[in-house]
Amino acid sequence: MLFKDALGGVVRDLRTNKQLALREVAGDLLSFNYLSEIERGKKEPSSSVLKIIANGLGVEAHDLIIEAGYRMAEAKVAVPDTAESLFVRSDNWFRQYEDLSL
Repeated sequence: MLFKDALGGVVRDLRTNKQLALREVAGDLLSFNYLSEIERGKKEPSSSVLKIIANGLGVEAHDLIIEAGYRMAEAKVAVPDTAESLFVRSDNWFRQYEDLSL
């Protein structure tokens, strides 16, 4: 699976789960036709376009990237409907590495 396919699926699934139209997510800063191409895996967005999409969805851009990575790895990760449930790193993430000597 290519990144653009995985990312497009994440964006589409999150948008439909939130019951948002393409025009709502795209807003005034992005063509809804371009957003549709991204969702279908036809285009790969730049980081600035990804930020616009994330803002339209009410999530962080890095969370979209993380979810796309899970899909590329074929992990069974459901697309959450809140930004909080998308975030995979806890506040105490560093504790999992405390036994490693640096």
